[in-house]
Amino acid sequence: MTDRALVVARAGALTTVQDRGRPGYAHLGVPRSGALDPLAANLVNRLVGNPPDAAVLETTLNGCAVRARSTVTVAVGGAPCPVAVGGRPAAWGAPVVVPAGELLEVGAATAGVRSYLAVAGGVAVEPVLGSRATDLLSGLGPAPLTDGTVLPLGAPAGPPARVDGAPQPRPPAELVLRVTPGPRDDWFTARAVQDLTTRAYRVSAASNRIGLRTEGPALERARSGELPSEGMVLGAVQVPPDGRPVVFLADHPTTGGYPVIAVVRTADLPAAAQALPGTPVRFVPVRRR
Repeated sequence: MTDRALVVARAGALTTVQDRGRPGYAHLGVPRSGALDPLAANLVNRLVGNPPDAAVLETTLNGCAVRARSTVTVAVGGAPCPVAVGGRPAAWGAPVVVPAGELLEVGAATAGVRSYLAVAGGVAVEPVLGSRATDLLSGLGPAPLTDGTVLPLGAPAGPPARVDGAPQPRPPAELVLRVTPGPRDDWFTARAVQDLTTRAYRVSAASNRIGLRTEGPALERARSGELPSEGMVLGAVQVPPDGRPVVFLADHPTTGGYPVIAVVRTADLPAAAQALPGTPVRFVPVRRR
């Protein structure tokens, strides 16, 4: 039994191990996975002295609680939330020392959806295809955390950052997604293509790590039937039979048969990871690069 480990005391609604994912395996049917908000994951890793590819914990809405077997340095970022060590308030967005045996509590998000917990040395679960990320679609990587799960930790790579707090973007009050039209916009009426970028949508409560689902006007097709399955990319805006756009996120399938009306710029996807159900969504057309 290693002393460098965390023991999960409260797993929360959904807490998973995430890193930069496993891009490059789509031809094998393996999604990229990885942190939905990579900017937040990178920042908390920097705060504890980890390299950017170190594995962190991604929590959803109501946080989690872990007990340290040895003294560790941690940082919590992403969705703002209360943090406590041994029942006492601790800093969010800054390095915090957790003594051996103490309980670290990552509370419910006060804004946004996903908080990130980095520990000096990173979460050292066994990698699969070069990544420690939990992929909810394919089942690769460690299972979502449950109470009592023991998470081994690696050796610290460097000293923690000397900061009192690191600025982080606020979760969006309105989710603005820049989209490039196509590749299957010709499967929709001209009115539908216009509706996508001019009508009001909102984030659906049915959203998850696979895709951000929307509520709003249905997009009318110009063609009936289905496409043969074709490759899907991160940020693809796929339109299922109900006509409501779905933005593919990190655990998205590598192929699909519903037409893709547009593709979201990758730089806009971290904000999608933090958009609460009911958040207004606006699709903004941009030219192909």
